[in-house]
Amino acid sequence: MANLVFNIAKGRVAELYNRVDTNDPTNAALIVVAIATTDTDADIKDVDTLNALLALSSTAEATNSNYGRKALTDSDLSAISPDDTNDRMDLDFDDLTWSSVGATGGAWTDLVICYDSDTTGGTDANIIPLTLHDFSVTPNGGDITAQLSADGFYRAS
Repeated sequence: MANLVFNIAKGRVAELYNRVDTNDPTNAALIVVAIATTDTDADIKDVDTLNALLALSSTAEATNSNYGRKALTDSDLSAISPDDTNDRMDLDFDDLTWSSVGATGGAWTDLVICYDSDTTGGTDANIIPLTLHDFSVTPNGGDITAQLSADGFYRAS
C-alpha cells in the first residue's frame, strides 16, 4: 500500500484510476516514476504536480540506463471492484519490471504513481502525483521488479 497519498489526490485516487481504466479521456494513463529523495514526507505530500515534486531540493528522477517511466493504460488496469465484505476499495496493477537497469545513476528510494490526463501532449506540470511508495533498490545491471503490495498499490477504507 501507499506510504503516503499526496494532498492533491486525497479522495481522488480511485476516481483517476477509473478514468484511465475507462479511457476518459482517451490518452489518460497512470505514470510510474522512480525517484531518489531525502526530502521529508511533509514536503513531498504538499506538491501538486510531478514537476513540483522533481523541483524539490533533494528529489530527483532516476537516470540509470534502461530506466524509463512506466505508462499504465486501460489494458494494464482491472475494473474497479469495491470490496463490500471488508468495506474498502483496493486498487492494483501487475508487477512492473525494468530490464538490465544500469548502476550509473545511483539508488532509488521511492516509486511515485501519477495521473496524466494526456500522455500525447502533457508535461510534468500537468501530471498529478497520487501515491508514493518506499522502494529502496540499488540498480546493478540486473532486472528490477516492483510489487508495490500484494494487496494493491492503494486502499480506501
